[in-house]
Amino acid sequence: MKAITSENISSLLSGPLLVMALLTAGCTPITPRWDAHFGEAVDIAKAQQTINPEASLNTEPVIGVDGQAGDAMFDSYRNSFRNPQLSPRGVPSSLSSGGGGSQRGNGN
Repeated sequence: MKAITSENISSLLSGPLLVMALLTAGCTPITPRWDAHFGEAVDIAKAQQTINPEASLNTEPVIGVDGQAGDAMFDSYRNSFRNPQLSPRGVPSSLSSGGGGSQRGNGN
């Protein structure tokens, strides 16, 4: 039987202490400064994109398109993607490449 010495105790304790140190290090936050400022960029972007922060306090009616006309416009817009209308051949399209001959009647 071996005698208990300080070397035996240190070698027996070094393994578990090393494991505990690694586990403890894995639980510590590595980005405390970033975590303290989490969400600030979104708040700043929202504030910069808000034209009138007190708009919800205004109780005057909005002047413009009424509800039925707005609903009809939205339905027409949505349906334009579901059932696209192809332009007839020979009619210039707004998506054309712009290439082509001269439109002047100079005989060439």
